Amino acid sequence: MNPSALYVLLCYILWGLLPIYWKQLSAVNSLYILASRITFSMIFCALLLWLCKQWPQVRALRHDKQQLKLLAWGSILITINWGSYIYAVNSGHILDASLAYYLNPIMVILLGAVFFGERLRKWQTVAVTLSTVGVLYSVFSYGKVPVFALIIGGSFAIYGAVKKRVTVGSMVSTFMETLLVSPLFLLVMIVMESQGNGCIGQLSGWQYALIPLAGVVTSVPLLVYAKGIQYTSLALSGILMYVNPTLQLLIGVFVYHEPFTQAQAVTFVFVWAAVLIFIADSLRGWRGHFHR
Repeated sequence: MNPSALYVLLCYILWGLLPIYWKQLSAVNSLYILASRITFSMIFCALLLWLCKQWPQVRALRHDKQQLKLLAWGSILITINWGSYIYAVNSGHILDASLAYYLNPIMVILLGAVFFGERLRKWQTVAVTLSTVGVLYSVFSYGKVPVFALIIGGSFAIYGAVKKRVTVGSMVSTFMETLLVSPLFLLVMIVMESQGNGCIGQLSGWQYALIPLAGVVTSVPLLVYAKGIQYTSLALSGILMYVNPTLQLLIGVFVYHEPFTQAQAVTFVFVWAAVLIFIADSLRGWRGHFHR
C-alpha cells in the first residue's frame, strides 16, 4: 500500500473511532455538542488558513455567488449529518450510524440515477435492490424504520453530490461551511449555558478540554484525507472506506454493548451483500477503464 493510501486509511480509522470521543460527552446535550463542534471547527480552520496563508482564497469567494450558494447548502447538510450522528451515538444508536455509512455509497449511486439520469449497471441495480430489501425487512417485519441510518447516510450522500461542484480546497470549504452557521450555534451555546443546559456542571476535569478539541477531531481527518486522496485510486479509497462503519459496528457491539437484534442482523446481511457486490462491480469497472 502506497503512503498516500495510508493517509486515507488513517482518516477512515479516525472517523471509525469517533463514537468513543462523542461518548465521553454523553452527559452534555447533543445540540450543545453540535454547536461546539461547528464553532470550534470554524476557529481551528481559521487558524490553519492563517498559518498556511490561504486567506486570499476565502476573500475571493465573496465575488463567487455560485460557490457561496453551494457552500451554504453544504453547511446545512453537514449540520444535519453531524447533529444526527452525535445524537445517534449518544442515544445508543451507534449501530444505526454504522449502517448509515455502509449504505452511503449505494445511496450515492441511487441519487445519481434519480436526479442526474445516470444509468445503473446491472450489478449496481442488484446492490441497490439488496440494500433496499434489507431496510424494508426491518420496517415490515419489526415495524422499525432505521431513521438515524437513513438521515445520516442520506444527508452525507447529498452533501457529497453538492461538494462535487465545489471548486475550493477542503480547508477553505470546511471553514466557510462552519462559518455560515457558527454565529447561530455560538448563540445556542451562550443561551444553553445561561439556562444551565450547557457543559458547565455536566463535565469534570479533563472532559472540558473535549469541547474545544471537537474542532480538531473534526478537521484533522479531513486534512489527512485531502493529503492522501490525491494519489490514491478511487477504487482503493472506496474499499478502505468500509473500515469506518466496521469499526463503528465493533465499537457499538463490543465496547458499548448495544443489542444486535435479529432485525438488525438481517438488515446488515443484506446490506453487506450489497456492499460486496458494489465493491466487486467498482473494481471491475476501474480495471476495465485502466486497461483501455
